Amino acid sequence: MKPIEFSTRDLPKKQQFSAWQSYMETVAEYRLPDDKTPEDGFPADHVAWNLGSVIIAQQRVAAHSYRRSAAKVRARPIDHCHITILRSGRSWTEVDGYVAQNEPGKAVFRTLGHPYWGRITDAEAVVVYLPRDLFGDSAAILDAANNSILSGNLAHLLDDYINSVETSLRSLVAEDLPGIVSALRDMVAMSLTSVKHKHATEQHGIGLMERARRNIRQHLASPDLTPESLCRELGISRTRLYQLFEPSGGVLHYIRRKRLLVAHASLSDPANNQRIFEIAEAAGFDTPANFSRAFKLEFGYSPREAREHAAAEHSAYSGADTPDDMKSFGDWLTALGR
Repeated sequence: MKPIEFSTRDLPKKQQFSAWQSYMETVAEYRLPDDKTPEDGFPADHVAWNLGSVIIAQQRVAAHSYRRSAAKVRARPIDHCHITILRSGRSWTEVDGYVAQNEPGKAVFRTLGHPYWGRITDAEAVVVYLPRDLFGDSAAILDAANNSILSGNLAHLLDDYINSVETSLRSLVAEDLPGIVSALRDMVAMSLTSVKHKHATEQHGIGLMERARRNIRQHLASPDLTPESLCRELGISRTRLYQLFEPSGGVLHYIRRKRLLVAHASLSDPANNQRIFEIAEAAGFDTPANFSRAFKLEFGYSPREAREHAAAEHSAYSGADTPDDMKSFGDWLTALGR
């Protein structure tokens, strides 16, 4: 495998932090500590390995704060989960008023489909990104365990396994990857089921919600995807369906947003040569005008602007010494699991 390797160390100090912000902007927004300025420099190293359905990132960074805002969640449509294992340093991350404190010997689990914010000291870490669909029928546990600290025997076994994979990354071949991904997924799922969820009393109906999400994913491009068809598939009333999706703004809003996210991912893929109206049609929109209007309302910019931004971003990180088929880290995250 060929990793994407990024470092700020060869840049002028005053450019280092802005380079890190640009490189990682798919994930979150970043700020320096109050007592630091760009002139102080920001040494950072990031090496990403794409295992097909999993990305493993090894990073060493200076202290900073981070925020994945609701606007960022909308603008960067990825709902992967990730596990951060600190080798050194500490971090504090808040989701819905709950703060998870991470330190060496522990790991924090979080989803990118939900806003969060926090800060980290000078630290070295490995971050494992896994797409939601990798977990299939077990995906309901991801929301239940969001922003949880993994500890205990299962977490230690997971840490040991990730360590062993890390030591072998440069020698792995394509035939090794499916087995590694499968084992990693199973170990993560086992670790999450052992977590004492902070919102345990709110989990009623989460399995039903996951079934609804899966059905929507499977029929997203179909014009027959309606609240009525979902009620029939799930065997529930319209009232119950609306209760499930009320936190998401309603079932129709949820379906439309999922369609927009699929279209956004297609527009952000430099290798996708489909015309915009073809992407709109494939995502389940009946007319280009309705698609463009909904897209701009959701993301704040037009489909054409989204494509132009993705092309510019891809060009910015395609250095002269990078193979033509190598994408940026942001491209990898966007395409993960697709």
